[in-house]
Amino acid sequence: MGEPLRIGMVGAGAISGQYLTTLERLDGVRLTAVTDLDPARAEAVAARMPGVAVAATAAELLARPDVDAVLNLTLPAVHAEVARAALDAGKHVYGEKPLATTREEAAGLLALAAGRGLRIGCAPDTVLGTGVQTARRAVDDGLIGTPVAATAFMTTPGHERWHPAPEFYYLPGGGPLLDMGPYYLSTLVHLLGPVGRVTGAASRPRPERVVGGGPRAGERFTSEVDTHVTGLLEHTGGALTTLVMSFDIHAARLPRIEVHGTEGSLSLPDPNGFDGPVDLHRAGGGWEPLPVSGGYRNAGRGTGLADLATALAEDRPHRASGELARHVLDVMLTLLDAARDGVWLPVAGDCGRPEAVRH
Repeated sequence: MGEPLRIGMVGAGAISGQYLTTLERLDGVRLTAVTDLDPARAEAVAARMPGVAVAATAAELLARPDVDAVLNLTLPAVHAEVARAALDAGKHVYGEKPLATTREEAAGLLALAAGRGLRIGCAPDTVLGTGVQTARRAVDDGLIGTPVAATAFMTTPGHERWHPAPEFYYLPGGGPLLDMGPYYLSTLVHLLGPVGRVTGAASRPRPERVVGGGPRAGERFTSEVDTHVTGLLEHTGGALTTLVMSFDIHAARLPRIEVHGTEGSLSLPDPNGFDGPVDLHRAGGGWEPLPVSGGYRNAGRGTGLADLATALAEDRPHRASGELARHVLDVMLTLLDAARDGVWLPVAGDCGRPEAVRH
């Protein structure tokens, strides 16, 4: 590959540290500029990575000629706004999930990018690690026969237990489904293909939450979104997934993701990580660990951005794509609509399974 893709980072909050750790060791991308509403956070990034310029505003960063792509690490409510500004400035975009908070915003971003010949990528890229990709290889190779069903569980008592300023998790665009659902749903699309229709139920058993630590410990705030969501997803290939996403469960012994087929079952590691053991249970046998057979090794947050850079150089589709992110967003919003109305609803958007990462 030729020159690295030059990256301008908008937003230097808590998640940025994980991206910086990855960017520091990748050859195909290079951070050149950073901006944040808190100048001290941007200065801290520049101090950590010599040669990175601090831009006073996002507009100033977008105007820089040494920025080819924007890494959008802003709050979910402004993901679409920042992405649109970057595309208008002629920059590729890779952002944190969700891609946007509405279907209309997501569709508009993809249309704008296509019209300008630009790429949109979106987290999660954890699906490109060895955990999910080893499981995908097992599914593709027929080790469990025809997939029949899957289960996906994310249970926690709430992010206010550890985050010093957790309110944004409980605003529109947040909640357990939109915050953590992309990890699980992106994994399920890789394994089983896109989702065709959904139904479910949702509740808000504790509308008032309490900050658990930090200088604001004990402060109370109100959740504006449902915090326990149960869904049933029908994939276009016929498999059924049972999904539970909750900020209201104190403890559980549930698996993260399991996939069951006509000839066996798979148990996957936490999709919020990049690796971990994948276990196979063959019909009539017992559980056995699978050797790593796919995925980027030693991956971290930002691997999807590196994959986008390589895809540009090789003129191929990138894997952590805007199309996949839009489909996942559509699944989540449709599930919330179905839960509200108590009906099955079709998922309007569609996408293909991204290309696997093979060894």
